[in-house]
Amino acid sequence: MEPNQETKTHLVCVPYPSQGHVTPMMQLAKLFHSRGFHITFVNTEFNHRRLIRSKGPDSVKGLPDFRFETIPDGLPPSDRDATQYVPGLCDSTRKNCLAPFLELISKLNSSAEVPPVSGIISDGVMSFAIKAGELFGIPEIQFWTASACGFMGYLQFTELIKRGIVPFKDERFLSDGTLETHIDWVPGMSNVRFKDLPSFARNTDLNETMFDFMGSEAQNCLKSSAIIFNTFDEFEQEVLEAITSKFPNIYTIGPLPLLCRHVPDSSFKSFTSSLWKEDSECLKWLDKREPNSVVYVNYGSVTVMTEQHLKEFAWGLANSKHPFLWIVRPDVVMGDSAVLPEEYFEEIKDRGLIASWCSQEQVLTHPSVGVFLTHCGWNSTLESVCVGVPVICWPFFADQQTNCRYACTTWGIGMEVNEDVKRDDIEALVKEMMQGDKGKQMRQKAQEWKQKAEATTDIGGQSYNNFNRFIKEALHHRN
Repeated sequence: MEPNQETKTHLVCVPYPSQGHVTPMMQLAKLFHSRGFHITFVNTEFNHRRLIRSKGPDSVKGLPDFRFETIPDGLPPSDRDATQYVPGLCDSTRKNCLAPFLELISKLNSSAEVPPVSGIISDGVMSFAIKAGELFGIPEIQFWTASACGFMGYLQFTELIKRGIVPFKDERFLSDGTLETHIDWVPGMSNVRFKDLPSFARNTDLNETMFDFMGSEAQNCLKSSAIIFNTFDEFEQEVLEAITSKFPNIYTIGPLPLLCRHVPDSSFKSFTSSLWKEDSECLKWLDKREPNSVVYVNYGSVTVMTEQHLKEFAWGLANSKHPFLWIVRPDVVMGDSAVLPEEYFEEIKDRGLIASWCSQEQVLTHPSVGVFLTHCGWNSTLESVCVGVPVICWPFFADQQTNCRYACTTWGIGMEVNEDVKRDDIEALVKEMMQGDKGKQMRQKAQEWKQKAEATTDIGGQSYNNFNRFIKEALHHRN
């Protein structure tokens, strides 16, 4: 062990194994590392291989005090370069990860090369780590990587059963107006309809994996010693107050992309945990565009759609006549690779660029981006707030519906695409956002939130102070 290594506090970070969870956990791990912690970052074997494919073998060498380890996810082996099937993965991590994780902690504790493990930071949906913390007698903290409003939504799943609302008898509730029903009993959440609760609530079977998994994982977070949220107090004030009254040990330390400004510059700071190869051509393409002129379109790492919807998005973007950068993952069309006709590329050749993956933070920070068409995943929502870019929302699943509702009402930074995408809608929304009065108001609002997000993560700001407080109180760490 290197000099000083044995005195370091050793944290083990365990993200849920998909891109939208690995990214914020990596940001958090870098922050801890910059404060002198020894870090072990635990990927699944499947994602470890993807990281090597996308970044090269050196990417997982780490540093003497920031190391990568793996545990199996319990699913059959696969070499696909795509997001794994979410329900299968959730079910498998819940049932299969505890034993290999306990083995890993024992191995780390008996290694002469690293300090003994003194804390576990695990994703809020990897609650097997709470059990591990109990068994080893070390603090276990849950990091909820989605929104606080989404978290509160999941906590209501037991209440939905109690009130006899879920399970629905059949699929009719999807079209008979039930989804529009206003719900006024969720603590800290006013102005929500049934359709704004996390989408797994739309359920006809209580044993359905995602309903059961997300409802119980959210409840399990309340059994840990503390919960970290990647959000800031002003942004989700009401709902955070409601959560605190239930569980006082919460720490809001977001937005993490801005808090990470305090990580000292190094080659390690710029290391990203992207599971796809990033295309850097987009940035050169953006350099040639006017400020605020480009529509950036990215549905995140999990969303899939029908070929018909893809075509409607495609022609809506083309018909708006605004320049656009569109990220189309190879696996975005259900069961197919995405194919657009030759004449489409002819139509957009001077103003549209289609790429397969990019560094979203770099793209959103680019001055030419004027609006972001997003699935409203939490990282994407926060990243757009960090740069003051308004959003056009097309939520896909999970808490994205909740985030979309907040973006379009409470935060005033977004407009929603109809679930059944039509090209005329897309065209109209893009034009309104880029050149209409409503669009102007939303850009203004997005800029205001950006200033607040910067202030809270500045030295002495609320989120900055909360992070320091977390290190002292939850990790009992004295610098």
